[in-house]
Amino acid sequence: MLIDAAKKCLQVLLTSRNVIAVSRALLRPFPAIDEEVREQVYRLRKKLISCNKATIISHESDQDIAERDRQPHQFLVDISELVLRDVHTGVQRVVRSVALELLRRPPANYTVEIVYADRAGRLRYARNFANRLTGSSKDNVEDTIVSVRPGDLFFCADLHLTYPFSSLLELKRKGLRIIFTIHDIIALKNPEFFPKALVLGFSDWFNGVMAVADAIVCVSQAAADDVMVWLSNHTDIRTRPLPIGNFHLGADIEASQPLHGTETEGKDVLSAARTRPTLLMVGTLEPRKCHAQALAALELLWDSGVDINLVIIGKEGWRTQRLARQLRRHPKRNQRLFWLEGASDDLLLKMYGHSTALLAASYAEGFGLPLIEAARHGLAIIARDIPVFREVAGDHAFYFQGKRPLELAEAIHLWIALYSERKVPSVAGLPWLTWAESTDQLLTLILKEKWQREFQPCALIGDDRR
Repeated sequence: MLIDAAKKCLQVLLTSRNVIAVSRALLRPFPAIDEEVREQVYRLRKKLISCNKATIISHESDQDIAERDRQPHQFLVDISELVLRDVHTGVQRVVRSVALELLRRPPANYTVEIVYADRAGRLRYARNFANRLTGSSKDNVEDTIVSVRPGDLFFCADLHLTYPFSSLLELKRKGLRIIFTIHDIIALKNPEFFPKALVLGFSDWFNGVMAVADAIVCVSQAAADDVMVWLSNHTDIRTRPLPIGNFHLGADIEASQPLHGTETEGKDVLSAARTRPTLLMVGTLEPRKCHAQALAALELLWDSGVDINLVIIGKEGWRTQRLARQLRRHPKRNQRLFWLEGASDDLLLKMYGHSTALLAASYAEGFGLPLIEAARHGLAIIARDIPVFREVAGDHAFYFQGKRPLELAEAIHLWIALYSERKVPSVAGLPWLTWAESTDQLLTLILKEKWQREFQPCALIGDDRR
């Protein structure tokens, strides 16, 4: 009993938002120690999860079961990471938006239920969370354990690295159909961009998805291509056929339960954007987002007399301590350089409307939400020439290549010249979806099984089971 109690206390500590926030703040000046601690914490959480022998117990009577069997099938939408901590990343914008659309417009013959995995690894109905999400006045509803029957569907758009796949497997045996979203596999393809703990966690999560999923959906064709290539090169991961589909995301931030700010928020940066050309970067500071190259390129332009602003909207992420310190202490901060770490979605929308161009410099992305959000507001796009940006923006963006600051500085200088002559690519014809349209695309894949491709393990090629 004491051991079980100690395990439970340790689980609470390892998943506590306050404990995580305080520990990361304390370790921020020591990046090497920070990464080592994150790795060991991940391994400990994984061990605790594997020790959990959570059993999904149904307390339903025969009458309850008979009544449930007369009801529509369940469409279970998993938001486990969102319940644990909502840090308002791009992935979590997707999760909130899709969950809201499904709650507002449930597909025919289904009852939509929001669910999450608790600390013991059991799947529970997140009815309190769903009520808050939809603005319902109902509260303090019991988050009971999920009960399923054949024909029910589980869909996860979230990324919860320590997901209890054993619980899902148990529900799968009861007839649950399981579909996961894969936003990207950058951590597998380019592990050098990420802390080791995240690479380990993502690898475990991906293998877990491959073990239980009946199908997967990706947020772009480029991401689906990456998954197909990865599976083809790692044939031991999946021994059964895997239908794969892709859909595109929504651009209307106001439909994603946005963060609101004050009327005076961003007053200085908005004023600066009105007085000179402004490049806007949107996204958490990470090595793959190439904020460091962008800053160095702008410094070259400033030194050569180019009067231009750089505005960065995004929180500090991993392996960017040096860059964050540079941004905070920069001599042009709040003059030509603006880093908005805690900007609301209201301010983001205003910046889309007041900037001159979006600068999308990432080496790798699963989709690139800022591209379509910018296009919706008529904001021109300067983007790195990578496949997913070509897929999303087509001929409606100015593309650049090169990893050196000088190459980006020269590309921006050329774009400025073209902009002055009104010759930059227009975003007027760039196609974008609302979150309602995006969710409809998703449902077409899942419910009508309009999969664009299917991975066939080598062992099944030429087999009668195809």
